[in-house]
Amino acid sequence: MSRSYELDADVVHYAWDHSLEPRLTIDPGDTVTFHTRDAADNFYSIDSTAEDVIRKGPFKGHPLTGPVHVRGAAPGDVLAVEIVSMKLPANFGWTAINPGRGLLPAEELPGPYLQIWDLSDGQFARMKHRGDIAIPIAPFPGVLGNALAESGALSTAPPRETGGNMDNKHLTVGSTVYLPVQWDGALFSTGDAHAAQGDGEACITAIETWSTLTLKFDLLPGTDFEEPRARIPGPLAPVVNTSGYYATSAQGPDLYANAQQAIRYMIHHLTTERGLSWHEAYVICSVAVDLKISEIVDAPNWLVSAFLPDSIFVG
Repeated sequence: MSRSYELDADVVHYAWDHSLEPRLTIDPGDTVTFHTRDAADNFYSIDSTAEDVIRKGPFKGHPLTGPVHVRGAAPGDVLAVEIVSMKLPANFGWTAINPGRGLLPAEELPGPYLQIWDLSDGQFARMKHRGDIAIPIAPFPGVLGNALAESGALSTAPPRETGGNMDNKHLTVGSTVYLPVQWDGALFSTGDAHAAQGDGEACITAIETWSTLTLKFDLLPGTDFEEPRARIPGPLAPVVNTSGYYATSAQGPDLYANAQQAIRYMIHHLTTERGLSWHEAYVICSVAVDLKISEIVDAPNWLVSAFLPDSIFVG
């Protein structure tokens, strides 16, 4: 018989490490409600400013709730994690720009910046000090992952073979992610909740916030995926895919450089045509603009495009 559990965020960890003691042991078929902290570990408040971005100091790792030991999970298996529900208990979120982090190089950034978002109506994230932009809330957990076989404390920043910081905005309620197991019990953890994000998360933060996240766990013995897979139950990004788009594109032999250039073009569009400041435009590129590989088969140049949904502009 399946059971339901709850795991608070009073104790978190900041690295992938299979030597960590599990906070909870469950069986396949069980459901766990996780309370998660934001990516800044409760540092920002609704009144925080750009000065706090520098005051916060270096990133030490995502505060993760877990680990959870799944009985019977062994290397070569796959943990199927269904996102049953996700609630955002805070009435605000934040997006930070910190020179030296993100898609664009530090020398191009005018300085640090912090955007506070009003999440109080539960449907839209609204920019503080602007009434003409509303990002539809489509919450998802940025980090979903199992422990790795490699020993030691491993950074939570990059995505991993077992999941981790995937920042896949399409893993919303109803989706299932399939995570390879590399260590007995899987040792699953989660965190880094986002109220909304664009594909690419250009400035390195989405609309960051706290969450109450309910997940159901199942085990697929011997499935042996090498890296994560997922099943999405419906159309991608339905909350923003309701009207037209404006797109910029960049070509060249380097996909990363092309992505940078497409975002530069989008920032130029947003500042000249929509009246946003440079910082505001870069934030919009991170939380609403989708980077896509449009073409990768005609050497020597590939094409990256950036898509801005018209639906976020409301006034």
